[in-house]
Amino acid sequence: MPTAVEPPPEPSPRQDSRPRIVCFGDSLTAGYGTDPGQAYPDYLQTLLDQKGYEYRVVNAGISGNTSKDGVARVDHIVAMKPDIVVVEFGGNDGLRGLRIADTRANLDKILSTLNQSGTKVVLAGITLPPDYGQDYIRQFDESYTLLAKKYHVPMIPFLLKGVFGVDGMMQADRTHATAAGNKVVAENVRALIQPLMKKPSIRSQR
Repeated sequence: MPTAVEPPPEPSPRQDSRPRIVCFGDSLTAGYGTDPGQAYPDYLQTLLDQKGYEYRVVNAGISGNTSKDGVARVDHIVAMKPDIVVVEFGGNDGLRGLRIADTRANLDKILSTLNQSGTKVVLAGITLPPDYGQDYIRQFDESYTLLAKKYHVPMIPFLLKGVFGVDGMMQADRTHATAAGNKVVAENVRALIQPLMKKPSIRSQR
């Protein structure tokens, strides 16, 4: 998988006082392989702006991150005092064949920490290619379902729904979405978080 890359520094809170939606994950969130401005959080910001939602979307994706890396970064996410966090980890764990129990424990820690902070959380799942074996994939997929139920958080079972396997939507590595694919991912995430957001004001819809 790609080498980890630190995200660009965030604007000062004084520059943008809107509540934050933090997209917290790995290369699928970071927008690996696409041009700047073409990651799904960028398109999510555009969608919300168009619909009059007054939120600032923060891309906290780092390529190459595993769920263990997510645990190491979760306190930084809490410190941002986000209104909503979209958690997307596990893909790199699965592709490396790491122990399911360890991935589940790490995701549990991430969700627990965010839940205790009072932020709203949604969980984005991912799956693996068939050559990883049915049993491993089944247990891997179940991790997201079990944790979503445990913490009573909304979940999308497959972040790349409507993207994976669709012409023009995936890069040549068959792992990361293209810019066009990330637009679909943004819509998938928007549908998931919309019930958690404050309704647009009449003024902002004009």
